[in-house]
Amino acid sequence: MMEEEELEFVEELEAVLQLTPDVQLAIEQVFPSQDPLDRADFNAVEYINTLFPTEQSLANIDEVVNKIRLKIRRLDDNIRTVVRGQTNVGQDGRQALEEAQKAIQQLFGKIKDIKDKAEKSEQMVKEITRDIKQLDHAKRHLTTSITTLNHLHMLAGGVDSLEAMTRRRQYGEVANLLQGVMNVLEHFHKYMGIPQIRQLSERVKAAQTELGQQILADFEETFPSQGTKRPGGPSNVLRDACLVANILDPRIKQEIIKKFIKQHLSEYLVLFQENQDVAWLDKIDRRYAWIKRQLVDYEEKYGRMFPREWYMTERIAVEFCHVTRTELAKIMRTRAKEIEVKLLLFAIQRTTNFEGFLAKRFSGCTLTDGTLKKLESPPPSTNPFLEDEPAPELEELATEKGDLDQPKKPKAPDNPFHGIVSKCFEPHLYVYIESQDKNLGELIDRFVADFKAQGPPKPNTDEGGAVLPSCADLFVYYKKCMVQCSQLSTGEPMIALTTIFQKYLREYAWKILSGNLPKTTSSSGGLTISSLLKEKEGSEVAKFTLEELCLICSILSTAEYCLATTQQLEEKLKEKVDVSLIERINLTGEMDTFSTVISSSIQLLVQDLDAACDPALTAMSKMQWQNVEHVGDQSPYVTSVILHIKQNVPIIRDNLASTRKYFTQFCIKFANSFIPKFITHIFKCKPISMVGAEQVVMAPHEPLVVFVDNYIKLLTDCNTETFQKILDMKGLKRSEQSNMLELFRQRLPTPPSGPEGSSSLSLLAPTPEQESSRIRKLEKLIKKRL
Repeated sequence: MMEEEELEFVEELEAVLQLTPDVQLAIEQVFPSQDPLDRADFNAVEYINTLFPTEQSLANIDEVVNKIRLKIRRLDDNIRTVVRGQTNVGQDGRQALEEAQKAIQQLFGKIKDIKDKAEKSEQMVKEITRDIKQLDHAKRHLTTSITTLNHLHMLAGGVDSLEAMTRRRQYGEVANLLQGVMNVLEHFHKYMGIPQIRQLSERVKAAQTELGQQILADFEETFPSQGTKRPGGPSNVLRDACLVANILDPRIKQEIIKKFIKQHLSEYLVLFQENQDVAWLDKIDRRYAWIKRQLVDYEEKYGRMFPREWYMTERIAVEFCHVTRTELAKIMRTRAKEIEVKLLLFAIQRTTNFEGFLAKRFSGCTLTDGTLKKLESPPPSTNPFLEDEPAPELEELATEKGDLDQPKKPKAPDNPFHGIVSKCFEPHLYVYIESQDKNLGELIDRFVADFKAQGPPKPNTDEGGAVLPSCADLFVYYKKCMVQCSQLSTGEPMIALTTIFQKYLREYAWKILSGNLPKTTSSSGGLTISSLLKEKEGSEVAKFTLEELCLICSILSTAEYCLATTQQLEEKLKEKVDVSLIERINLTGEMDTFSTVISSSIQLLVQDLDAACDPALTAMSKMQWQNVEHVGDQSPYVTSVILHIKQNVPIIRDNLASTRKYFTQFCIKFANSFIPKFITHIFKCKPISMVGAEQVVMAPHEPLVVFVDNYIKLLTDCNTETFQKILDMKGLKRSEQSNMLELFRQRLPTPPSGPEGSSSLSLLAPTPEQESSRIRKLEKLIKKRL
């Protein structure tokens, strides 16, 4: 009963002392302890097991009980001391609280006194500074009034002086005075409601209008629109007038520039009229020579008259370019039938040289006012085949060479003047494109004639199959045409040139490469698969000669070179053409054509070697294998196959040394073609004896189960069709084969479960992996025998 009462007491005590996790965590932080008795999750049983882990440790139970009782007494003493110490705490706390409240009341009283004194001080300061603020306002208003009166006096005097100086054409003084008057007038914008101020503003506007009209009249008088320029240099009056025009309405400045340039180029329009002999393209040098003289003359006579920031020299050159482009376009439309390729290229070369001269002389800052925009730089090329090279000289194609020694035209993206004149030639570039079409056609015909005259390339056993030199000549010409055309235009003409390139790439592939692949027959019907495979039993197989094999390898190497170079050509064309036209550059069809030539060449080599081995395989299948009594040395058919392989493969290997990957393809394709055919002929060798099978366990006296197990062990495909062929080779009857097949199906290993392991999978045709495994085994066998 006592123990039950103690247990109930303990449970009640635990229920009373059950603390929340937050409280327990706070206690642990304030009073950290490693004693298990202080843990919230204290377990008496675990604690006792810790004290007495074994039965032997129970011998010390009295000592442990005494220690616990001592600890309980100490805890009781500590609790008793704390409880007694808290008896007077409540009274002391109430007394301290009352004292704190009294101190707070005293503090509030002192703060209120300080606040009252601060308000009195602030009121006193306001009374003292009220008069000072009034004086400050008066001073500020007085200063503003004096300043405004001074500005008004300056404005009134300035307007009077401005009107007087305008009448006397004292433009130098007017330039300085006008700017000052306009600055002063800005201060009176908020006073425009005052009649006097508004009147002065209107007088300033009237003076500006009068100045503009007067300056235009002075320029018209000095540089009349009709007639020739007056002799002599510019006057100081006009130089000062330009300074005034800088301050006036910008339209005055633009009108002055327009009239001056128009008058300056009036002589050019007369000298190079459409009906003049010097206006045609063959004398285009004279146009550029004339403007160069005019620019030098302008610098000497009028260079100091116009402000530097007007860029008058550049503006004259730019306007000359616009006029020249218009005039050339007009005359070329009229005389389009007289334009020849050499004449057109001559004119373009001189024009682009002149544009390059302008790019070196001027910055192009005035072009933003015109219709021509600076070209954006394309991304830098990363193609090693297409490194920047000097442009081919167009002058070699021209009939005349002028005395204009101009620098070569910089690249179009770096030249802000690119196309400012030469743009007019773009509609007539069809003449150039047609010429390149004709030249490329003649080039292809020459390649065909040269190939027929020189014959196939010589056998090459040192450096690999020789690439036909004609393909290098073709792409060198392509590159020359591409650079030339990109100088002329980066728009539609480049697309037209690309179309020409595509046309003759296909012709080269057809006429030079495919057209010269050797034929197996002398008929005009060409090469066909049936003609390669057609063979009469016992007849001699027609093989390619050494020269024909070298020719096929050379054509293959040439096609590979053309394929790689065509891809690089496409990349370069995309760099040269306008960004908006990049998607129209596509040489994929031509690259596919060269890939087809490569495939055809490899197929010819494979078919030639494969056909050469056919008689040997036929002889193997016709041998009486059941009569073979002894396993001898190498069979004649093996000797024949090895002979053909040793004759062809080294030649092909040496001539494809530079294109090793295609030699590898040839080997793979030959293996893929020969091995299945070899296996097919093996199955034709029936019946076959045990000796004939070279010790393969197929003896009729062997137990059927052992034979089937050996087959499954040796051949991993476990294919019923293959097993059926093996039984045919053994010469078994159909009834015997049925028993063997049934036993074979029973002895097959169980396939794995799942969608990939159906029971019928092993009875189907072998998978590509199994076929590949069979091929590798046969390859090892053939290599071992060879």
